[in-house]
Amino acid sequence: MVVEGSVEADFVTSAPKNRIISKVLKKGDVFVLHFQRNVGYGNAISLSGLSSQNPEIITVANSIFGSNRDIGDDILAKAFQVEKSVVDQIQEKN
Repeated sequence: MVVEGSVEADFVTSAPKNRIISKVLKKGDVFVLHFQRNVGYGNAISLSGLSSQNPEIITVANSIFGSNRDIGDDILAKAFQVEKSVVDQIQEKN
């Protein structure tokens, strides 16, 4: 749930499609997501929780690096704490 600001929330569907579903959330909005980023001009505050009622095997590499709309290099570089060139190399192999 977004407490303050605007946040882009993204959800990656399971294989084989690995589609990214995105929505910009504003104060009070709730969304099931896999990653998010601040898209406003100031600070954003959101509350996030992790849970699954139906856990399944998900090949993370295929979901993240093989989604049908690329997750931004800047987001992946921050998430994995690597340079963008490393992300580019991984995406070329997938």
